[in-house]
Amino acid sequence: MLELSLQQAFDLALQHHQAGKLAEAKSLYRKILSVEPNQPETLHYLGVLAHQLDQHADAVELIGKALQHRPAWPAALSNQGEALRAQGLFAAAAACYRQAIALAPEYAVAHNNLGNALKALGQWDEARVTYRQAIAFQPDYADAYFNLGTTFSEQRAWDQAAAAFQQALSLRPDLAEAHHHLGVALYQQGHLEQAVSSFQKTIEIEPSHAQAHFNLGNAHHGAGQLDSAITAYQQALAHDPKHAAAHYNLANAWQDQGQLDAALRAYQNAFALQPNGVFAICNAGNILKDKGRLDEAIATYRQALHIDSSNAAIHSNLIYAMYFHPRATERAIAEEQQRWNQQHAEPLRHLIQPHTNDRTPGRRLRIGYLSPDLRGHPVGRFLLTLLQEHDRAQYEIFAYAEVTRPDEITARLQTCVDSWRSTVGQSDAEVAELIRSDQIDILVDLAMHMANNRLSVMAYKPAPVQVNYLAYVGNAGVTTVDYRLSDPYLDPPGRDDSIYSEQTIRLPETYWCYEPPLPLELGPAPVVERGFITLGCLNNFCKVNDPLIESWAEILRRLPSARLLVHAHDGDHRPQLRERFAVLGVEAARVEFIGHVSLKEYFQAYQAIDISLDTTPYAGGTTTCDSLWMGVPVVTLAGERAVGRGGVSILNNMGLPELVAQTPQEYIEIAVALANDRRRLVELRATLRERMLASPLMNAPKFARSVEAAYREIWEKWCSSGQKT
Repeated sequence: MLELSLQQAFDLALQHHQAGKLAEAKSLYRKILSVEPNQPETLHYLGVLAHQLDQHADAVELIGKALQHRPAWPAALSNQGEALRAQGLFAAAAACYRQAIALAPEYAVAHNNLGNALKALGQWDEARVTYRQAIAFQPDYADAYFNLGTTFSEQRAWDQAAAAFQQALSLRPDLAEAHHHLGVALYQQGHLEQAVSSFQKTIEIEPSHAQAHFNLGNAHHGAGQLDSAITAYQQALAHDPKHAAAHYNLANAWQDQGQLDAALRAYQNAFALQPNGVFAICNAGNILKDKGRLDEAIATYRQALHIDSSNAAIHSNLIYAMYFHPRATERAIAEEQQRWNQQHAEPLRHLIQPHTNDRTPGRRLRIGYLSPDLRGHPVGRFLLTLLQEHDRAQYEIFAYAEVTRPDEITARLQTCVDSWRSTVGQSDAEVAELIRSDQIDILVDLAMHMANNRLSVMAYKPAPVQVNYLAYVGNAGVTTVDYRLSDPYLDPPGRDDSIYSEQTIRLPETYWCYEPPLPLELGPAPVVERGFITLGCLNNFCKVNDPLIESWAEILRRLPSARLLVHAHDGDHRPQLRERFAVLGVEAARVEFIGHVSLKEYFQAYQAIDISLDTTPYAGGTTTCDSLWMGVPVVTLAGERAVGRGGVSILNNMGLPELVAQTPQEYIEIAVALANDRRRLVELRATLRERMLASPLMNAPKFARSVEAAYREIWEKWCSSGQKT
């Protein structure tokens, strides 16, 4: 200091400060203040330096002292605001920025900073005004455009957000966060290819940007590019091993690829990082279910509910898993449904409003279908045959679609309705209000307790008549739902229906109407070419359980040359199943697997199967129809629950009651006898498709009329009831 004047020392300190030599700058600022304690510029810049070092309280004190000696100083007021904002004191920060702007109305930086404080206070509209003022005074202000974009993102105005980020990038192409946020906005609009490009540009600029790698994975996953998604998630975790969401989404991608062991590990990693992360533990339960480990799956769902008892989706997963468990009684399932209804539906009952629908019995009715599965899914496939045949002169059809990945089936379904409503991103209350505003007369829920259901919408009772159908052959147990559709085979007349909270409406012949999704030709019976019988089960592996395995093992022991083809994704459950068969006296090599394949490959697999073995206590529906269409007879065991009687319904409608067993032993006997009757197998291979075409299962016009008759019947009951809700 002796060889420098105060001004020279200040100039040198400022040079160090601007060069990033903060320690040297701080030392010189302190020396200046030791000689002249009230020097405003030094106090100000030492405060700015303290702010840069995250010493925000010191910054406020130092800049405050500078302002005591020079109150009308816009830059110092703005920087004081920045130090306050860093401490979360947003209102005080905003006051500082406003003082700066009052002194210097065209001070763009203060306008931008005020926008940041207002955004933190949730004052989105005011924030946007201030960002635009900053841009008006400084048109090349890239940061202001970026901040403007973030306000639009916060309010999900993705088009405007993207435009603002693009403007920021036109001024500063190297602004990594603008590329990243632009990618998020494009992803949210469904522009996945462009989103991928934006995330990749972010990573080019900042290779260690874990969140950009994560979002790149999301974009690839959304586009169905699973290998690329997995790589991106792994890169995110390489840069941030504690990124719980990356573990979780990596697990989702592994699961979609059928890599169940890897998926389970990733979900468990996510849960370890976030012990209260109920979705990670819930999806671990889903994996355990898919691996056939139902006891563990149910215990895992209960663990998740212990963490968050208000989570209706997890509670639904628990209920749905119980349908697969061979020891879960119908009464136990009903009691769990009652708990779901009490916990999640009853609290909404006071929000139910009177219905003002026109009570004219014979008028044109508005029918609403509510589902997340209006796509290439069994629900979408079966619904398509009904929608194509609906009498549109008598019924106006609405679809409420929770479909995030539309496909060819979605497009076909859209052509079959009068109004298509996407419910993606809307709350249950918003969807219920949409249905009410559409004046729907009969609302049909097609998901019940399956994944991504909207049962809470049904709890609002937005339509005067509400029905469960198609998701699975059972019920939901929600007391605001009035009816459930069934047929005479799923719920034989005279059966005690008191187990259901809904009233059962039996369609006259069949619950399903089938349309084959692919035009595949039939091959000959495999046994003719191979000389041995191939048994098959292409149902979801979660339907395979120990009592069923014991029956299959007995069949294989009595057919020493037979093989068994089982649908199971990759994982340790495959060798475990083979080990179980070995214990039961069946060589492991006789059990083969088909994993994650395309729809065409799935259907082609039936070309190698002679006899399909149905599952119990949850029988096949779609797979049974697919098997019969491909000329493969199905042997089924009539279950006690409706969900276990899908094969009973389908085979009786096909005129094949002799393939329905009433006991496990009879199931074995029918399968063995059919396997030993090659002549019968050849005959069935050649005639099953024609038999199916001639059956009620493929008479779509007749089926549609029966469903419409059920709708008209329950509508007329409501009209005559005089009830208002």
